[in-house]
Amino acid sequence: MRVSGNRHLTYCTNIHPARGLAEVVHSVRQYGGILKRALSPSAPFGIGLRLSGSESVEASRPPGLALLRQVLNEQGLYVFTMNGFPYGPFHGQPIKDDVHRPDWSDPERVNYTMRLARILASVLPQGMEGGISTSPLSYKPWLREVGRNIWHVYVDHLVTVVEELTRIRHETGCRIHVDIEPEPDGLLETSTEVVRFYNDWLFPIGIPQLAAKSGVGTSEAETLLREHLRVCLDTCHVAVAYETAAGFIDNLARSGIRVGKVQISSAIKLQLAVGRRAVEAALRPFKEPIYLHQVVQKNRDGTLTAYRDLDDAWLHLADGNAVEWRIHFHVPIFVGSFGQLASTRDTITDTLPLLGSVQHLEIETYTWEVLPAELKQPLAASIQREFEWVLGALPTT
Repeated sequence: MRVSGNRHLTYCTNIHPARGLAEVVHSVRQYGGILKRALSPSAPFGIGLRLSGSESVEASRPPGLALLRQVLNEQGLYVFTMNGFPYGPFHGQPIKDDVHRPDWSDPERVNYTMRLARILASVLPQGMEGGISTSPLSYKPWLREVGRNIWHVYVDHLVTVVEELTRIRHETGCRIHVDIEPEPDGLLETSTEVVRFYNDWLFPIGIPQLAAKSGVGTSEAETLLREHLRVCLDTCHVAVAYETAAGFIDNLARSGIRVGKVQISSAIKLQLAVGRRAVEAALRPFKEPIYLHQVVQKNRDGTLTAYRDLDDAWLHLADGNAVEWRIHFHVPIFVGSFGQLASTRDTITDTLPLLGSVQHLEIETYTWEVLPAELKQPLAASIQREFEWVLGALPTT
């Protein structure tokens, strides 16, 4: 939904379990229709669409694309952003680090992203900017022993996508950007690592490569890279990394790197001073086998200790040096605290006044199926409540 000027707010349909395009379309029709009637009865309502790899193949074919267009038109919905991070199934089975497969060293990640771009260009309203969030190149623990050549592969594949996005713009007039999403234990997990990748690898290698492939000057090639490769700021991930929204945005801006999308989500935050037994009891309902729940621990001396998953961190609950944990577990953004636990919702409220030219906002609480019972409500009501919280928190000017 349009919230001001060219800025749009949506939620990500990765929260709905689906196997196949027909199930995706069913959830869009069901929940999109309910939310439009409740939140935007007199204006079109935006959807943040998630298609798996196989679903993107279905939607690339004429019958699948026609089906998607049909439900959007019927329900008064539109798509301006897509989630191209998770490629495979996203519910009902252990995912953990498989969420990063295929990574940006795999040609299928390139092909998948280009399919999404073509689909988005086919449904994007005229004159509207489109965006696709994507993985932080790879999963850092996989690459401890990988040599420098892998960075050349990432750049080569990203340049290939920018070539396609440039073609799409020339053919259709649609401006689409791919938004790299830093996350805990991603190969890029902080703004500093993003800036280093752009300045040390993407620009030095990608600018001359794109110029040679596209037959443009280096200045135009740089403009194309900056225009079509942006960053997705996920407020949960920023908080877990102990970054601030202002610091994250400023760090990128100093290198001329743009934020293309803000994903609005909250992590769990807890003070370990309340007592280890109380913490253990409060956290136990959040130990679940589907998703990675990385933990970053703040120590008494201000240093940080990272754990790959909540199960790993659990073994260190008795660490007397630890004062706080932040856990990559998306909890409802309308909840500030629950028992002994709190959320990082303050990072959202710190981010919203700093949006600048960012046009795309996407609510992304995808954990409803695995949340403890006391945090659950009927799904449509929960999504609506998250929208209402964001609408109330957005600056009025």
